Amino acid sequence: MIRRVLIANRGEIAVRVIRACRDLGIETVAVYSEADREAMHVELADKAVCIGPPPGRRSYLDMSSVVAAALGTGADSIHPGYGFLAENADFAALCASQGVTFIGPSPDAIRAVGDKIIARETVAQAGVPVVGGTKDAISDPAEAVDIARSIGMPVLLKARGGGGGRGMRVVEAGGDVAAAFLDASREAEAAFGDGGMYMERYLDAVKHVEIQILADKHGTCVALGERDCSTQRRHQKLIEEAPSPGLDPAIRERMCEAAVNAARSVAYVGAGTVEFLYSPQEREFFFIEMNARIQVEHPVTEMVTGVDIVKEQLRVAAGEKLSISGHVPLSGHAIECRVNAEDPAKNFLPSPGVVTRYVPPSGPGVRVDSHCYEGYRFPPNYDSLLAKLIVHGKDREESRRRMQRALGDYVIEGIKTTIPFHLAMLEHPEFRAGNVTTQFVGTKVVI
Repeated sequence: MIRRVLIANRGEIAVRVIRACRDLGIETVAVYSEADREAMHVELADKAVCIGPPPGRRSYLDMSSVVAAALGTGADSIHPGYGFLAENADFAALCASQGVTFIGPSPDAIRAVGDKIIARETVAQAGVPVVGGTKDAISDPAEAVDIARSIGMPVLLKARGGGGGRGMRVVEAGGDVAAAFLDASREAEAAFGDGGMYMERYLDAVKHVEIQILADKHGTCVALGERDCSTQRRHQKLIEEAPSPGLDPAIRERMCEAAVNAARSVAYVGAGTVEFLYSPQEREFFFIEMNARIQVEHPVTEMVTGVDIVKEQLRVAAGEKLSISGHVPLSGHAIECRVNAEDPAKNFLPSPGVVTRYVPPSGPGVRVDSHCYEGYRFPPNYDSLLAKLIVHGKDREESRRRMQRALGDYVIEGIKTTIPFHLAMLEHPEFRAGNVTTQFVGTKVVI
């Protein structure tokens, strides 16, 4: 039994987990930095503990302080959310050593998928197709130049640990490889404490399609269909939808099978996401990475399957069986827009400040996951995600129109948001046709 969960996170995901716990009758503990003293998750939790000053490394990333807060409040479990400590194998191991249940995969599974190089080799041995690239970490710029010549330009440099677009560079010309390697490696070191890099063949005009999986400790592993995350800027996802527009059912079935095989290859338990690049022209897909955590975009899958993924995480962590098995049918179409505190007219410049007026949309098929409220002081210390607006319709066109209506109804004053970008994107002919690829936003959308 899980009685009390500490949420080792902040923002909308902390609020999301607290609500799932309440539905299951589980008590909650919030942790917060001094910058988040008036945050919504602090107010909603049964107990709250301040764990340090605003910088993440001195609060939300301080493993000892987080575990001490759990022990001090009698929490028997910790839910890491996404980001921060969610994919930190050492943190999962520390929880276990202190008798606290980590709501996520085992430390070994996190290590296996967290190192992107090891993950590529592991899933390849399980028969999952991977993008051509290096099998070992690249140690210096000169080596990167030699490897790029052998792969052929353009290439993609990626951090061996972490994600979210950090430590990632597309390199078009051979003469730019060395500088790009140093730049990406420094960024990866600062973000993840690991400057190790690897290189892949860069695939142009592809879709970013990911499969949500759930696995329990009793041998059941299921795929909950796919999400299309092709609408992205600088490798940061902006709009996600489920299912992927125009994806052939046979391709979907193969992707789901590959995702389950990838999860089984590392004895995965919990909620995870297997990410692929899909070429509509070649009708082929390639594994790029696996995320050992709940994803920001998980609500679109919940909307088309009716499965509460956070509740399933809690059940699995308690040793229970998944509430689902076999083929999970999809119903209708869902779209999620990430509403960030950024100004799209100024190259998405962050826009922290006080929210002077806040009126979220509602109505049939509309869901808002947010930690925002009127009077909330949006801090400059963390990521810019303000809310996730999710809609569901009987088909993609109804869902698209419903999103337009919901965005038009959304009132956020006092700071700039990405709502104007989303409205422009939803009206673009290529988006309406479902033809968006990962390169689309940078070349086609103008605010």
